[in-house]
Amino acid sequence: MGELRPLGSDLPEATRALAQALRELFEGLGVSVRRYATRRQWDPGTLSRYLNGTRLPPWKIVRELLADLGEHRGTAVTPEAVELVRELYRAAIDAGSSQHHAMEVLEEQLADADRRSRRSSVQGDVLGDALLERTNRIHDLEVRLSQLEADWKAERGRADELAAAHPDVTQLLEERDVLQQQVTRLGEELKNAREERAAAEERCRLLERQLDALERPTVLPTVPDAGLPKILVVDDQPDNLLAITAVLGTLDQDLVTVSSGREALKALLDNDDFAVIIMDVQMPDMDGYETAAQIKRRHRNRDVPIIFLTAMGADPVHASQGYLVGGVDYITKPFDPWALRAKVAVFTQIHVERHMTPRTPAG
Repeated sequence: MGELRPLGSDLPEATRALAQALRELFEGLGVSVRRYATRRQWDPGTLSRYLNGTRLPPWKIVRELLADLGEHRGTAVTPEAVELVRELYRAAIDAGSSQHHAMEVLEEQLADADRRSRRSSVQGDVLGDALLERTNRIHDLEVRLSQLEADWKAERGRADELAAAHPDVTQLLEERDVLQQQVTRLGEELKNAREERAAAEERCRLLERQLDALERPTVLPTVPDAGLPKILVVDDQPDNLLAITAVLGTLDQDLVTVSSGREALKALLDNDDFAVIIMDVQMPDMDGYETAAQIKRRHRNRDVPIIFLTAMGADPVHASQGYLVGGVDYITKPFDPWALRAKVAVFTQIHVERHMTPRTPAG
């Protein structure tokens, strides 16, 4: 255990109890943190944080640790031991969840979205200046080419003289073509930067609404002749589905749970009126990103917001991949129940508001 620090004195009691239990399980394997992390293809630093109590592991990690210990001992861990660890895990999640912590989670995401917006804005300004400069240069070349063409027409008899006095027309045309290619490329980059800024601004607005929902619980208006808003939850782990159902169970929503991407696509065929989809990322056969991409290809489902649940941390690469396939939000596992409730409440409210907006009859 030389790679692990002593448990911090400021850990909540429930978190300390879980960390101590995980340490005892890990000690039974008789290997180093680095070696076990390599065996499981995990990050050693993240595993250390799990065992130090500074970060709650996904239940899948705990379950794999129990299975590995049983394999090492040659006998399965008893159901009583598994249930004891499960109770410690639930208590640690409850202890780590609070409205204040959820506010911190959402405020951190808001700060990240604001940084993206400002960075995209600056990048857009730089690209705009470069685009303007090259456009002006093209205009100057067009004027020079027009003048040369006029000179050639007016002074055909002095062609040799003009050729010696003026730059090669072919060279000017090539320079213009290069500049036009640069203008096309810069125009695309400027468009992408503006789209990224618009997306970041929209995310900032959503996160501000989510923070408001934490401070002032959202009360959904009633929609005449409409049932409860439907929420689709997609996760291949029964424990995760149970946890999400427990967190969202007190909201006025109809929860539909499925355990695979293919079941999610089928559920959307049966009913296209979901307010939001909560999508696990790491699933066998079809992961969350692929499932989301297929959902967005369907015209009837492409506007349904997707919240990704990921155990891979708040890595910008994973977040960006989620946004590229059509996700509107993400939250990391183990998720904060308050934060998840706030996110779902806001997207549900937006869904209800859209249903209340009267549609303008066609022409």
